[in-house]
Amino acid sequence: MNFRPKLIATDLDGTIVTHDFGISQETIATFTKAHQLGIEIFFVTGRPPRWMVEISETFSFGSAICGNGAMLYDLRTSQVIEQWLIPVEAQVAAVKKLREVIPNVAFAIENHSSFHREATYIPRWDIGLDSVGVPDILSIMTSPTLKILVRCPNYELSSDQMLEIASKEVGDLVNVTHSNPNESLLEISALGVSKGETLAKLAKKLGINSEDCISFGDNPNDFSMLSWCGRSYAMADGHPDGIKHATALAPASTEHGVSQIIEELLQLPPR
Repeated sequence: MNFRPKLIATDLDGTIVTHDFGISQETIATFTKAHQLGIEIFFVTGRPPRWMVEISETFSFGSAICGNGAMLYDLRTSQVIEQWLIPVEAQVAAVKKLREVIPNVAFAIENHSSFHREATYIPRWDIGLDSVGVPDILSIMTSPTLKILVRCPNYELSSDQMLEIASKEVGDLVNVTHSNPNESLLEISALGVSKGETLAKLAKKLGINSEDCISFGDNPNDFSMLSWCGRSYAMADGHPDGIKHATALAPASTEHGVSQIIEELLQLPPR
């Protein structure tokens, strides 16, 4: 495919946002150049909208897909444009089943601006948003939600092990993924909702097909997006299974890998 892409979709954390240094000036400059050439930019993340201030302050352009595909979010106006939530019935059924198959599992639910948890769910982020918690998450599952978070206390199982179990047991009820192999944490969305599904839907509205899209990602919640795009790059310092879903590897996030690849692609002629 020796032509310039029409759409660039990128994950944030571990892809263009490094864990130690944030977003590099090289990355900002490259994305700005792509935008000025008329290329559509999508920031596609597992983050909820309340974590997107860093992105809206860094980039004056681009669209945001939040919650692993569950929400289209306007970075300029801080408004939710469209969202695809988990029905209450699916939430309840998934929680009940996961309690049976994953020992000591604990749950939290996440929406646009809120986070609620069970008392046994120990958060690493959003500390203070819900300082008490509830005994049983089912007691507050009364409306559709953006995401369910599932944590295995004391790291008894890895995120990969949890994903294997959950995909088998509740994959017909919800979409299950994770964004960090070291966290013992699953992220659950509505059935049929993923980064790839939502990106495909929005690209179609723009009249752009998969061959004209490129994407970058580092973890299982990115795999659907990497698989859908005609050109896709798994991060060299990401999950080892990434290359199974991508067309190529990008240099590590700490080496501004996304910026390096995009700079090369911008030298290609438009189609």
